[in-house]
Amino acid sequence: MKSIDLNADLGEGFGDYAMADDASLMALITSANIACGFHAGDFTTMARTVALAAQHGVRIGAHIGYPDRQGFGRRHIAYTPDEIARMSLYQLGALDAFARQAGLRLSHANFHGALGNLCFADEAIARAALSAFKDFDPDLKFVIPPHTAAHRAAQALGIDVVASFLADRAYTPEGLLVGRGTPGAVIHDPDAICRRVRRVLLEGEVAAIDGTVLKMPADSILVHGDTAGALEITRKIRQTVEDAGFEPRGFGPDRRG
Repeated sequence: MKSIDLNADLGEGFGDYAMADDASLMALITSANIACGFHAGDFTTMARTVALAAQHGVRIGAHIGYPDRQGFGRRHIAYTPDEIARMSLYQLGALDAFARQAGLRLSHANFHGALGNLCFADEAIARAALSAFKDFDPDLKFVIPPHTAAHRAAQALGIDVVASFLADRAYTPEGLLVGRGTPGAVIHDPDAICRRVRRVLLEGEVAAIDGTVLKMPADSILVHGDTAGALEITRKIRQTVEDAGFEPRGFGPDRRG
């Protein structure tokens, strides 16, 4: 049976505040991108989310963003490439500490919000950020949409790439994400999202926001935990995946040798 990873952005609360129903989502996914205390999360939230992943056998990865809790990491901050590399390494190390405590290891990492959008478009910045991945663990996988500068940079650096399809986000004809301020950038209808997922799985393509047919290879399907109705959407996506003849299965190592 063919397999596909199902991943979600989790651990994005802070203190007593919860962004999403992480416990329920964790039971439906195979990989979790965990906030590392910069755009969201804190030491207690990180530890709790890692423990949930261990309980459900879910692979864990670092979800790296700008230090911008108030703006949820969606505002650009003008850091130098070296600073971006260091902040990426810092967040990898923070999550790795909790992974070690739980007997787990990081399988992957990806970028959040404005930092991700910058790396999608600027190959030099992406190379700087990705240098931290190689310094931290040369076997760490990079979860990234295809058609991006970051995807090209990872390939040039010899980093193992996992092609990610963002199920609830619209794409430009060039294969980049439509800015969140644009009408239709975030898709909320679960049935529409599932039709897109099925098309990607069976035909390897998706319609861009202008109707252009875009080739879309995918090793992993992403759902944003902060999207309204994320739990219902994730349940329906998992059912769509199974109905299409795919087994939901994580990638990479989960436990330390």
